[in-house]
Amino acid sequence: MNGVVLINKEKDYTSFDVVAVVRRILSTPKVGHTGTLDPNATGVLPVLLGSATKAQDIIPCHDKKYIADFRLGIAADTLDIWGEITEEKPVDCTAEDIKAALPGFRGTISQLPPMYSAVSVDGKRLYQYAREGKQVERRTREVTVYSLELISYDESAHTGRLDIYCSKGTYIRTLIDDIARSLGTVGVMTDLVRYEACGYRLEDAVTLDQLRELTENGDITDSHCYRDVESLFAEYPYITVSDKQAHRFVNGNPLDVARTELKNRAEDKKIYRVKDRQGAFLSLGIVQDDMIKMYKHF
Repeated sequence: MNGVVLINKEKDYTSFDVVAVVRRILSTPKVGHTGTLDPNATGVLPVLLGSATKAQDIIPCHDKKYIADFRLGIAADTLDIWGEITEEKPVDCTAEDIKAALPGFRGTISQLPPMYSAVSVDGKRLYQYAREGKQVERRTREVTVYSLELISYDESAHTGRLDIYCSKGTYIRTLIDDIARSLGTVGVMTDLVRYEACGYRLEDAVTLDQLRELTENGDITDSHCYRDVESLFAEYPYITVSDKQAHRFVNGNPLDVARTELKNRAEDKKIYRVKDRQGAFLSLGIVQDDMIKMYKHF
């Protein structure tokens, strides 16, 4: 089976757990995913099946959208409510104060990865150092926050909710911690739901139990939770080639741009979805030296 199945990850499952369960349910040996969700986070996790796993490193869109709950006044070693409380500070801010702080965290920003994260330093995960009670030097990394909005804030409980649209690699726990400190206090994430990932939305996803039921009752490729491999590259434009060109291309031979619909408008290094006359996705092609060459075949 080749394609993408959209899983609504529940709490207490790691992303690796989800991959293992999907592998068993679908009896598919090659299974991967497009972006880790922490065990206490929930939401859409696109799971790659079969040849789709070859797309893991070249998917053009890794952007994510989240609903994140937070509480101000306490800090934790994990930067979320499930860690050990390490600090408490008074809170003296309103919803308007929080809204006024948010513009400073939109756009391209620098983040320091939390110690409890899967980032590797000298071949070892940061969370492994953290569990040993060690602190190691970490490098900041740039991420992009496309939008950041305060949905609600309870001034008496110091709790609120944010809507976040961000790039790959953004740590929501760190974002909340940084916002809280900019307000003169501390804060932790108390809940996280990812409602969109790589262009796939939560309403189309199913739980593992629902996937099991769908599999028992029919073919999941007919289900709303299944997408074909081509869907991973929806943001790339496509070109249609003749039957002869299709045969030539899938056998690894480049196509002369001048003999395709890209004549006089091809951009060098641009990637296209290559489709046959029947609309079937053949592979990805890249324009190089006035030729369309195989970029990735699925």
